[in-house]
Amino acid sequence: MALTTISADLAALRRSYAMASLSESDVSPDPFVQMERWLQEALSSQLPEPTAMTLATVSADGLPNARVVLLKGFDHRGLVFYTNYESRKGVELAQNPQAALLFFWPELERQVRIKGRTERVSPDESLTYFQSRPKESQLGAWASPQSQVISGRDVVELRYQELVEQFKHDEVLPLPPFWGGYRVVPTYFEFWQGRPSRLHDRICYQHGDQGWAIARLAP
Repeated sequence: MALTTISADLAALRRSYAMASLSESDVSPDPFVQMERWLQEALSSQLPEPTAMTLATVSADGLPNARVVLLKGFDHRGLVFYTNYESRKGVELAQNPQAALLFFWPELERQVRIKGRTERVSPDESLTYFQSRPKESQLGAWASPQSQVISGRDVVELRYQELVEQFKHDEVLPLPPFWGGYRVVPTYFEFWQGRPSRLHDRICYQHGDQGWAIARLAP
């Protein structure tokens, strides 16, 4: 298929959003409560990956980087995900702790944008989560020099098998010193609800000296 044909097909795609609405009177004055409501609805709807969120960081050259990670903790302190601290996102967060998150739930015609500063969770919190994972996932974390250039897949597969043998009598593994959690502490939330005629509802929360201010944005 020619690229021009693909481009024409993409331009012709349309979808009407009409499932729900969102008004200032609907939302909680607390963005964390509003986020909990929508997250719970996403979980209850049995979506394929309701906790998947795009994480955007800033690289050393000032360009954005984005990838999908999974939400593994949420409360009034922020949103938690786990990764290799020596990965590309870990290095970028060490240089610039500001980050953005995006949840997209197309089945509910909703998305949530979040901006804030990241901080590492405590070692105890990382250890508790790490050892709650399947043993295979623990081994995988130890085996992978995440984001590093390797000569082939066999590099990590061989390392994985070495670790399988090393820890064959252990139910759980120690926490790798290079692995753990980050908490995104939000300063901004935006809740987007799809509406007909592309007149979508957008309600945002901005944190300031007086707490959270709520505003409506043009679609």
